[in-house]
Amino acid sequence: MDLLQSYADNDDVDLQQSPPPPSDMTESADGNDNSSPDSSPVRISLPSKSAAPKVDDTTLALTVAQANRALSKPLDPSQHVVAFNPTFDQLWAPIYGPAHPFAKDGIAQGMRNHKLGFVENAAIEPFVFDEQYNTFHKFGYAADPSASAGNNYIGDLDKLKDTDGISVYNIPQHEQKKRRIEKKKKQAEEDDMEADENDLVKDDFDNPATDAWLLKNKKSPWAGKKEGIQGELTDDQKKYAEEYAKKKEEKEHGHGDKGEAISDKSTFHGKEEKDYQGRSWISPPKDAKAMNEHCYVPKRLVHTWSGHTKGVSAIRFFPKHGHLILSAGMDTKVKIWDVMNSGKCMRTYMGHGKAVRDIWFSNDGSKFLSAGYDKNIKYWDTETGQVISTFSTGKVPYVVRLNPDEDKQNILLAGMSDKKIVQWDINTGQITQEYDQHLGAVNTITFVDNNRRFVTSSDDKSLRVWEYGIPVVIKYISEPHMHSMPSIALHPNSNWLAAQSLDNQILIYGTRERFQLNKKKRFAGHIVAGYACQVNFSPDGRFVMSGDGEGRCWFWDWKSCRVFKTLKCHNGVCIGCEWHPLEQSKVATCGWDGLIKYW
Repeated sequence: MDLLQSYADNDDVDLQQSPPPPSDMTESADGNDNSSPDSSPVRISLPSKSAAPKVDDTTLALTVAQANRALSKPLDPSQHVVAFNPTFDQLWAPIYGPAHPFAKDGIAQGMRNHKLGFVENAAIEPFVFDEQYNTFHKFGYAADPSASAGNNYIGDLDKLKDTDGISVYNIPQHEQKKRRIEKKKKQAEEDDMEADENDLVKDDFDNPATDAWLLKNKKSPWAGKKEGIQGELTDDQKKYAEEYAKKKEEKEHGHGDKGEAISDKSTFHGKEEKDYQGRSWISPPKDAKAMNEHCYVPKRLVHTWSGHTKGVSAIRFFPKHGHLILSAGMDTKVKIWDVMNSGKCMRTYMGHGKAVRDIWFSNDGSKFLSAGYDKNIKYWDTETGQVISTFSTGKVPYVVRLNPDEDKQNILLAGMSDKKIVQWDINTGQITQEYDQHLGAVNTITFVDNNRRFVTSSDDKSLRVWEYGIPVVIKYISEPHMHSMPSIALHPNSNWLAAQSLDNQILIYGTRERFQLNKKKRFAGHIVAGYACQVNFSPDGRFVMSGDGEGRCWFWDWKSCRVFKTLKCHNGVCIGCEWHPLEQSKVATCGWDGLIKYW
């Protein structure tokens, strides 16, 4: 009865109160029914504000019909409160007009082409749409698609009058002529540049001092002009001949003592350098975060990057996020690859004349260093591929590092083949310090003790510890049993150093005051004699990993020092291995077969 009363209140149902029944139809005070079996039909009363009125069954039938009619009515969109539970049909009933006779939700089943109903096909061709879209973005006006005649325009109407309503595909004659002239001019400039580049590679008979060269290069400013005595060169020709000879000499003999002179180039291979939000292609993805705290040894190959034509000497993940991976190739190129999404090469950096030995990212990944056997160290902008600075002492750099402190990211340290560690200030390009104590080529530089000190290893089979900025050795480690250590890695807790010894074992040294050898921890089983295979740790410090000379990647348990697993990764030497900084069960390896593999 409460439900019927609520319908009556909501829908203005006029429920008439019936007169009170005769006394013989009422219940007695003691609860006994005094009605007789042949009495008139029972009358039912509805509750009112004060007392429950009683109505007859005809009124009840009327009330139920009105309530059903109220239920069948569609909901009023302006109504904020609904006093009953509406049905599905009510919720999806059309607001205006009659319901479709053959459909439940107002749309004929055969007409439906979308999950919410019927969508009409657009009455505009793709070419017309592109034309108007591009015209609006270039000139600021476009044809109004809602206009019936099709002659109305929207946007900048002043510009419309100035340009006579042309579109981007309807270029006027004078504009076409202007573009043709510009195109010819640009083509002529490119031809001149190409001819100049070819001159550097040609033999002496292509020297600009000869008549054959003048006849061949008719576009030169002095072609066909014979001034002075017959056969004598003009001033322009003499000047050009001197420049040509100078460039050829530099190309043959290198760039003095400063390393070989190679033009710096970079090629972007991705779709676009900035996305629709204006973010750079090197920006880390928003969802890049650590999955869990524990690391696990990988089991299977996930992806292979192949683009280097010769071996890969080093790989580095993008700092903190690892969504990109940088690789140094023996084909003189440095490449950066996408890890998270497409898995393709994003950019190639070409600036070295010989194989690239080492690479190193800055803390934020926006810049990186590359060291090559052409005796040059180059400081690159990761995003644009521009070379910011080039450094050289005339010796081969074997290892390059930036000071890890945020306020010292302009300090570059390089271990050279002439036994020195050279320190540059990148901002000024000046050498600010030289650490000269080793007796052989310097192989590694590792910062310890909150970056106040660094440890170096050398071909002289010793370890030396230096105070940063002071060219005096504070700790010298050299034992008769020691071998050369071409790779050193710092444990994540910064208390230990893992050194790849060339007698096929990994030795552990403490980074505290005494830098003692930990004789209890020794990792062996791999064959690395003769190769500078990289050693590394998992981010949680539970595993030690290393490549070897037979193409395998080895994993040891840090606590027990036992071999946990080996993976056959490469044909030839597995020279580099890096653990992904965020995805704890992913590892990248590189080898002399030119491949980079992701496990």
